[in-house]
Amino acid sequence: MTVLKAVRGTRDLLPPETELWNRVEATTRRVFARYNFGEIRTPIFEDTSLFARGVGEETDIVSKEMYTWEDGERFDRDLLRDKWLRENIARFESWSLDRTAAPKADFEGQQMDGSWEFVIFASQTTSSQLLSLADEVREWNAASGRFRGIGRIVIPTISEAAVVTTPEGILIEKVSGAFHKSSQSLTLRPENTAGVVRAYIEHKLGESGLLQKLFYIGPQFRRERPQKGRYRQFWQIGAEVIGPPSAGSESPLRDAEVLEMLASFLDELNITGWTLVLNSVGSATDRPKYVAALREALAPVKDQMSPDNQRRAETNPLRVLDSKDPADEAIIATLPKIADFLDDESKAHFAAVLAALDACGVQYEINPRLVRGLDYYTRTTFEFTHDGLGAQNALLGGGRYDGLSEMLGGPKAPGIGFAMGLDRLILTLQSAEAEPAPVLADAFIAPLGEALNAPALALARDLRRQGMRIELGDGAFRIRKSFEIGNKLARNIILLGEDEHASGILTVKNFATGEQTKIPRGDLAQALRSSGN
Repeated sequence: MTVLKAVRGTRDLLPPETELWNRVEATTRRVFARYNFGEIRTPIFEDTSLFARGVGEETDIVSKEMYTWEDGERFDRDLLRDKWLRENIARFESWSLDRTAAPKADFEGQQMDGSWEFVIFASQTTSSQLLSLADEVREWNAASGRFRGIGRIVIPTISEAAVVTTPEGILIEKVSGAFHKSSQSLTLRPENTAGVVRAYIEHKLGESGLLQKLFYIGPQFRRERPQKGRYRQFWQIGAEVIGPPSAGSESPLRDAEVLEMLASFLDELNITGWTLVLNSVGSATDRPKYVAALREALAPVKDQMSPDNQRRAETNPLRVLDSKDPADEAIIATLPKIADFLDDESKAHFAAVLAALDACGVQYEINPRLVRGLDYYTRTTFEFTHDGLGAQNALLGGGRYDGLSEMLGGPKAPGIGFAMGLDRLILTLQSAEAEPAPVLADAFIAPLGEALNAPALALARDLRRQGMRIELGDGAFRIRKSFEIGNKLARNIILLGEDEHASGILTVKNFATGEQTKIPRGDLAQALRSSGN
C-alpha cells in the first residue's frame, strides 16, 4: 500500500519548530497593537473575479498560479424575491416600508388598513425546516407585540404555486420557477489585500470616516514551483491602512509609519542585516506614459529575452522590471527609469516619505527598478531584503494602492499595505539562531498505581489552572518507565503514591539537579515556578 504524504509544495509544521512560529505571531500582535492595528480574518477562497480585477489578469498570479474551480449552480434568493415582487407589485406599492424591525425579514411594512405584514424569502423546502422557521417567527412576533397582521415565508417550488397556512398562522407561499444562478468560479486566495479591500467595501467601513488599520495572519495559495522558503500553501503576515481621503489615507506619513513599524518589528525579532528598498511607481496618470515608453524600448530587444519576459513585454511590461532571470539583467538595466516619468505631485509625495523616514532614523536604499508584481500598486513600493535568503532575497514587500477600492466597485479609499512570507521569515530566524530545543513541561506527574490515575488528573488540573505546563503519566507504568519518560518531557517529576495522596505532601525530584524534596500540595505551583528560574 502506498504511504500517503503531504502534497508537493505543502508541509507539516511540528514541535519544536511551531514554538518559533508562535513567537513570531505573538510578536506580530504585540508590535502591531502599539500602532493601533486590529486583526481581520477573511475567507480563504473568494470569487475569482476579485483577483482578476484587483490583482490583474496579466499578472503571473492570475494567469498561471491560482487554484480555481467551478462551484456549481446555487440558489439565488434575489431571483425568487424579484419574481414575487413582480407578481405582488400592486399590493406591495401600497406599503409604507420599514425593513428594519423583524429579524430575518426581507420586507416589512404597514398596509393601508393599518395592519403590518412581513415577508421572508427562504430556500428551505422540507416541512420540518419550514415549521422551524415559522415557529421562530411566531415566537418573535409574540414577544415583540408589533406584528398583528400576516407573516409570509416565500419558498421556491417546481410544482404549481400555492399558499399554505401553518398551525402558527404563518403563510407559506410557494412560487414556481427557476431560481438558481449558473456555476460560480471560486479561487483559493493567492494574496490577501484584495480580500481585505473587498471586506472594507462590503461592510461599509469607510462610512466611519476613520482610517482602518487592519492586519492578518493566514495561509495563501499559489501553484508555483516549490523552492527554498516558497510553498504552494504558504503563510503570510500582512497589514493594510485604508480609508477615505478625508481621514488622511493619501498622506505620505501613512507610508512612512508603516515602514517604521516594519523596521521596529524586524528589530524586535532580532533580525539584523535587513535592507529597506524603496521606489515610486507614480500615479494612475504617470504609469501609462511609462508603460508606453517601456513597450517601445522593449520592442527591438524582447526576442533576446526569456520566454516569460517576451510575453510580459507585450502584456504587462512593468513585470519585466520585476524579473529575477539573470540572463535578462543586462537588457533590463538599459530600460527607461520610472523616476523620469513622475509628475510633480508624485515626486513630492515620495520626497515626503523619505523625509519622514530620515526623521525617525530608518535607513533605506532607492531602487528605480523596483515595481512589485501586482497591478494595483501606485506611488510608494518597497521591499525588505535579507542576504540570508540567497538570490530570492525579498523578506517582505508592499506598496500603496490608491485606486484598488474603485477598481473593485467601492468608494475612493486610498491605502497602503504589505505582506511578508512567514515561511521565509522563519528561515531567516533559523539561520541566525540555534536549533530550537524542545519545550519542557514544568512537571511530569507519575501516579504510582492505576488506582491513582484519577487523583493524578485532578492534581494536573489544579496545577494547569495555576499556569503550570504539566505532562500526565499513567499508573500502569513501572516507576522506571515513568522516570525515563518524565526526564524527556519535563524539568521535574511529581510522585503520587497512596501516602502522598493521603497526606497531601508530594515527592518532587528535579531532573537537572537530582534534588528530591517533599512539598505540600498547596505550595507545588510556586515551587515549580521557582525551579524554572
